[in-house]
Formats: sequence, C-alpha cells, structure tokens
Amino acid sequence: MPRLLVRPPSPLLADGELTHLDRSPVDAELATRQWQTYVDAYRRRGWTIVEAPAADEHADGVFVEDAVVIFDQLAVLTRPGAASRRGEVQSVRPLVEQLGLEIASIEEPGTLEGGDVLKVGRVAYVGASSRTNADGILQLRALVEPRGWTVREVPVTKVLHLKSAVTALPDRTIIGYEPLVDDPSLFDAFLPVPEEHGTAVVVLDERTVLMSADAPATAEVFAARGLQVQTAPVTEFEKLEGCVTCLSVRVR
Repeated sequence: MPRLLVRPPSPLLADGELTHLDRSPVDAELATRQWQTYVDAYRRRGWTIVEAPAADEHADGVFVEDAVVIFDQLAVLTRPGAASRRGEVQSVRPLVEQLGLEIASIEEPGTLEGGDVLKVGRVAYVGASSRTNADGILQLRALVEPRGWTVREVPVTKVLHLKSAVTALPDRTIIGYEPLVDDPSLFDAFLPVPEEHGTAVVVLDERTVLMSADAPATAEVFAARGLQVQTAPVTEFEKLEGCVTCLSVRVR
C-alpha cells in the first residue's frame, strides 16, 4: 500500500521564504483546512498517511517535499538552498528512519531542495535553481545513477523550483505553463497547459491526478485525455510559491 509523508502547516506559515512573488496576506487557519482537504484526497484513494510531528518553528515546514527525496528504497535527505530551512531536514530524519529506508545526505557545499527533483520513469530531472546548485546535483547523481537512475540537469530561472514549472502525468507526459519553463525542448514529451496553477499535478493512481482548484481550463485538458481529475484549494500555499507537489512525499 502506498504511503504519504506529510507535515501540518506552522502557525508561522505567512513568514515563509519568498523568491519570485511579492508577499501577500496568508490565512494560517484556512491553510490548515486546505492542507487537511489535500491529505484527505489521498486517504480516500487508499494511501496510508504518515504524519511528521508539527515543526511550528519552521515557517516552511509544511513543504515537506523539499526535505527528502525518495528513490526506490533510498531516502536522500536534502540540504536546502535557503539556510532558514535546513533545520527542517533533521526534524524529518527520525520519521524517514521509521519507514525502514536507506538514508543518504547531501553535504556542504551542495544544496538541493526536493521541489527541484521531478522523477519520470527512471529519469530524474533536476532543476539548477536558486535553491539547488551544481554540487548538489553532482552528489545526487553519484548517489542514484549506480542504482539505475538517470539524472538530467535542467535550468530553472523563472520560478522557485523545477516542479513550480513542470510536473508529469501518469503517461509520463511533462506538463507546464510555457512562460514559466526555461526550455521545454529538454523534456522528452511536453504538453503546454493554459494556466499558471495548472503546472502542478500529483498522481493518485494511474488514471487519477490531483491538482489545484485554481486551474479549471487545465483540468478540462486533462479530462479530455481520459484522466480523472480531483482538485483541492491550495491558495494559501500558492501565495508562498507552493503547489500540490510541495505538500507531500510519496513512498511506494
């Protein structure tokens, strides 16, 4: 049974890091309700929810995807490019250990955030962004390529993370809002979507995706391809450059 690693939002969420967006008011109580709706979408699909202890001192802690990336039975603990976020990683480590996974870590001077890692089949596209540097990508390649993965570095300059610009459908088609994608030609199969908040999906199963409720035209595109589409409101996280991928780590 698939498992989902999540962490509830901090009451300090509104103070989270911002890079490409201007700060706007964030409703922490609404964010908690939206987070619960998001988690419930997985629970209804039979996923086992593994909830990390609250880390209220970490404003960005709810974006748990950035702290650990899982490749089969290997959990790679990251080293965030934002120094304020590095404490999040060690707070996740005990939970990862409980999952029974092998653990490796990105070490200084490397930086890597999980939002920059998009796994499609056995290919890991890794964004060279303001949060993930060349040394971090080099370390990740050394860890996972001997295990049968291919790491492909791609530039990310228009958004915070790679998965703020592109994600993948169950058939491995890469989707993205073209004005936010540095070079769509770097992906094997690319489908442009009509809305900025339509760039991010998470796969609930081979026929179902979960996406932001703020991209109805994109949802119609996916439905026309034969997918079942579930939506969740994530407005408070989108104000902080977050999206549906940021809020969880899938363990299969």
